[in-house]
Amino acid sequence: MEKKIIIFIPHIRGGGVEKNFFIISNYLAKKIKNISVITVNKECKSKLDKKIKLISPESSKWKNSSIYIKYLIAIILLVKTLFKNNNYLIFSFQANWYSILVAKFFGSKVISRSNTAPEGWSNNFLKKFLYKNILRFADLIIVNSKEFQMTMKKNFDINTKVIYNPLNLKKIIKLSKKKLNFSFFNNKNDFKLINIGRFTDQKNQILILNAFKNISKKINAKLVIAGRGINASLLKNYVKENKLSNSIKIIDFLENPFPLLKKSDVFILSSNFEGLPNVLMEAQSLKLAIISSKCPTGPREILLNGKAGILFKLNDQHDLEKKILYSYKNKKLLRDKINAGYKNLSRFNQDRNLKKYFQTIKKYLN
Repeated sequence: MEKKIIIFIPHIRGGGVEKNFFIISNYLAKKIKNISVITVNKECKSKLDKKIKLISPESSKWKNSSIYIKYLIAIILLVKTLFKNNNYLIFSFQANWYSILVAKFFGSKVISRSNTAPEGWSNNFLKKFLYKNILRFADLIIVNSKEFQMTMKKNFDINTKVIYNPLNLKKIIKLSKKKLNFSFFNNKNDFKLINIGRFTDQKNQILILNAFKNISKKINAKLVIAGRGINASLLKNYVKENKLSNSIKIIDFLENPFPLLKKSDVFILSSNFEGLPNVLMEAQSLKLAIISSKCPTGPREILLNGKAGILFKLNDQHDLEKKILYSYKNKKLLRDKINAGYKNLSRFNQDRNLKKYFQTIKKYLN
């Protein structure tokens, strides 16, 4: 008897992980019967294929709870579901070690999709211990970059399978043609810089603000940072206190960021760690120049170790300033890097990588 699938994603925040969740889940629903999603975000139903069953709390009162409460509620929903019937394959997008423990307790198979490089949590002794000793009980761990795979093997002696994040190039180009009502980037003489991502310590946007404050004294530049998160007030206060509101805009998360990306000159990624940042591939799709930190994991792989973009030292403000000014003065060289990145986007082709997901998951359904 073929197993049913539970896709487990406790908390949907609106970032790259969630974007991949919707793309992968809706594709699998076209290929496989009996798919359920467990999440506390019941409002996501409108974005899911109609054939997918949503398992979420009846009440929406948990919407503003802490992430730990949301995880706990989702785990309880998973336990209740498996208690009734354990003939499921669990496909986990978040809270991987929780879902592995629950799945194995009930004798169910579990595939974990690991999204963030171990550097994001390996400095915490307890987390490192738990991941090292629990992840290996998963039937399969999927990671989204080769660098990520090597790190997991080196640090934890865990074997993984690489499947890149699916990129829909045609859709991105189509969405980028939508009308944009944003006059801040209208001046053709301005060097237009952009960052898109969650406002968290991981994404480290404060580094961009510090660097921009200095380089804006030397060149005509504008900066937009788009997203939402716990550091929103910190970033907005920085702009206000340093009287930079004429050259920096901090704006909310955009459902369609592509018209704004298309209008920009350079995308800056300042993260301390990643998995495989979708936003870099999206920037490449619209032929933007890219300046990225050499963070683990993903940017070096996407940018072909600097052949398809400019890399700066991790958390190094001075180096970032140098690379921004360098990119401003060397636009022809940037064009060569942009073209190199665009030519290599086929690695991330959506159809190719979604088929890999389907073929991989299908092996564990019987």
